Amino acid sequence: MAKENLADRLFDLASGIGEQEGLALVDVEYVRAGSKSTVRVFIDKPGGVTLDDCQAFSDRFGYVLDRDDPIPHAYSLEVSSPGLTRSLTKPHHYRYFAGRRVKVVCRSPRDGANTFSGVLKGLEDQVVVLEVAGEEVRISLDEVARARLLGDWA
Repeated sequence: MAKENLADRLFDLASGIGEQEGLALVDVEYVRAGSKSTVRVFIDKPGGVTLDDCQAFSDRFGYVLDRDDPIPHAYSLEVSSPGLTRSLTKPHHYRYFAGRRVKVVCRSPRDGANTFSGVLKGLEDQVVVLEVAGEEVRISLDEVARARLLGDWA
């Protein structure tokens, strides 16, 4: 199974568990380095994720992975919160983290600047919407080189 398809399959398997546990599934990564493989799951909830949340999710997801066996070789499972300054790498991140302060770096300058920091309003038709100094800034998702949470709330 291709790496992208496997990550999508893992995301689908984890989604139901997140809903049952009252957690938002932020991302699932599958990383293979040499003979070592790691499945990283990032969960969140209002007020933050506790160690008990991570353990409960890990136990349930580990059971599903053992039962369905989507990875035919040994791997490590890591479950954690997305972190205060995580990167936004997928379209659904821009919707999930709406209301948070972000820094967006564009591939090419816009009005003389290529870096914008402000409050993320969301994603509309593949366009990232920010509020920067009281003004709305709209950046096509294709033009985003990097985006990261700033670690503080709006």
